[in-house]
Amino acid sequence: MTNELIALLVPGLLLFSAIFILLYGLSTSYTKEKGYYMTLVTLLVTFILAVSTISEKHSIEVLPDIFNSMLVYDTFSATFISLFLFGGFLTLAIAKSFIDKTSYFTHESFVLLLFSLFGMVILSMANELVTAFVALEIASMSVYVLVGLNRHSLKASEAFFKYLLLGSFAASFYLLGMMLIYAQAKTTNLDGIAEYILHTELHSQLLIVAGSMLIMITIMFKIASVPFGAWVIDVYEGASLPITAYMAGVFKIAVFAFALRIFLSDYISFEAIYDPLIIGGAVVTMIGGSLLAVIQNSVKKMLAASSVVHSGYLLIALASIEVSNQNAANAIIFYLFAYFISALGAFGVLSYISKGGDVLITFSDLDGLAKDKPLIAASLTIFMLSLAGFPSTIGFIGKFYIFTSAIEAGNTLLALFGALTAFVSIYYYFKVVVHLYFKESVHLSVDYGYKVSLAFIVISAFIVLWGGVGTSLLFDIPGINELNKLTEHSIESLGL
Repeated sequence: MTNELIALLVPGLLLFSAIFILLYGLSTSYTKEKGYYMTLVTLLVTFILAVSTISEKHSIEVLPDIFNSMLVYDTFSATFISLFLFGGFLTLAIAKSFIDKTSYFTHESFVLLLFSLFGMVILSMANELVTAFVALEIASMSVYVLVGLNRHSLKASEAFFKYLLLGSFAASFYLLGMMLIYAQAKTTNLDGIAEYILHTELHSQLLIVAGSMLIMITIMFKIASVPFGAWVIDVYEGASLPITAYMAGVFKIAVFAFALRIFLSDYISFEAIYDPLIIGGAVVTMIGGSLLAVIQNSVKKMLAASSVVHSGYLLIALASIEVSNQNAANAIIFYLFAYFISALGAFGVLSYISKGGDVLITFSDLDGLAKDKPLIAASLTIFMLSLAGFPSTIGFIGKFYIFTSAIEAGNTLLALFGALTAFVSIYYYFKVVVHLYFKESVHLSVDYGYKVSLAFIVISAFIVLWGGVGTSLLFDIPGINELNKLTEHSIESLGL
């Protein structure tokens, strides 16, 4: 099977399945169980197709005569597509108990999930600004509705409207920026823009610089960077736990996929102009996220606030791309995987023990859980240690790569500041561990009946540990080092 065919099959299957479930959901023979497994099988099949193309460097334009070079399928996009689909599959697999115990996860929720993944897949392949905008909005609009899925919850409705209004406002910056870029370069194709930048003087590129900054505002909003991420606490609080996990991990990966393609392919020569903005954004984001996380009493809201801090870490690497191009880009991809598997697991544990409830789980709700449910407590502990960057977890390796790339680029103070905020994060992540192991039990009722959800939580925890000890820093365990090679191949494929 050719790469071009796979590039068409993956989004095609996602789109076909979404439309099929949408129509099938109207029939009397439809059940939630059928919709769930149809979605799960679709994600598994498309993941297998996508992951089959990441073992070698490749880059092709998808049907250039039809799509006019708007879509490019390379190792870079194949890597991110594999992460999206794996993340979507893992979200559903872990959320099985939560979905079964709620009434508002109807067939439309599976349709929206597939549509959002379809938008992310197209976004990762987009080689043109209009295509990228349409794909980003398909994914975003689907996520907006998923946030407000629970129509009986006032918080969910409030989160939906807030996210929709702010997201639409942020999207207008992208459109304005794209207009300015087109006015000067006379094209919205990324290759055409890169060629214009390469062959003209800087004073003839001012509209491109301004337009790119406006597009950057949209990207900063999507990744919840301070001050553009004021929505994150309310939206994460209002959304159901599986959707919060999906937003924190998978959706953030999609935005960085497009941001990386732009920076590595086109605007690397403007890095000197953007560096102060990105560095400032990274510092403010890490400070703001840390302050928000420290004051939270809800575990869910703490994880939401801490996701802002992780965006700051990723901005550190983004600010280091000009000098430490290969290493910084590799660090971003590795860290995205490390964060997404840790965050998905942490939110998965919360959804597992919440039993589909809409009540926020506070730190005190976890008191003594290790005594009653040691396997769940151990898994949650592993995820907390990884998010804090504790040695022997994949989160530690991810932070090591981020800070090393910053030091190589000469941003030593920025790396030290990132390490300081990582040290601060020990307080609010280890607070969970303290309540799990050192507080009296409140006998939180957790049903072990859903073996599938529990199994995938444990598998995620195993991946987190395997990623921490299975690297060349410690032991050369086959399998994990392949992720490092994969990140290198994906970045190198952009130059093919």
